[in-house]
Amino acid sequence: MSDSNNQEDMAAEWAAALEAQEGTKPEGPEPKNADPGGENAMADEWAAALAEDEQTKVKKAKEQASLAGKAKDAVFKDLSEEAKAPRADSERRDLDFILDIPLDVSAELGRTKLLINELLQLGQGSVVELNKLAGEPLEVYVNGKLVARGEAVVINEKFGVRLTDIISPIERVKQLG
Repeated sequence: MSDSNNQEDMAAEWAAALEAQEGTKPEGPEPKNADPGGENAMADEWAAALAEDEQTKVKKAKEQASLAGKAKDAVFKDLSEEAKAPRADSERRDLDFILDIPLDVSAELGRTKLLINELLQLGQGSVVELNKLAGEPLEVYVNGKLVARGEAVVINEKFGVRLTDIISPIERVKQLG
């Protein structure tokens, strides 16, 4: 019996602690359908939280609807006519700084691979065989990128390249890949 007395004392302590938390206890015996675990209170809290969440969703939906009503389609100015029109001098001067950028231009007659031993044996009068055939066009590179092909010419006792084919931008992009 002492075990059941202990349990009753513990239950009374818990009840007193709950009463102190919730406020005052109503007078008289506790009704039989009373909520011993506070399930109704918890259910009320959940219902209040869900109602608040639903109100927040409705409020956001109304805000979105009002913003959607204020939204407009983007309108862009037609620049095709301006692009076709001749450029003004002021626009030309804006691009003049590009004209002073130095570029490395080189013409390649051909290539070959040599072993160090073969390179050391080269002397005056040696012939180095290249991978291109006679009559094939030279390749013109600007900053290491192929931009044109042409043929070798001699002008005033100096070599030059007469361009025969300019590489299109599409072909240049293909060479990058």
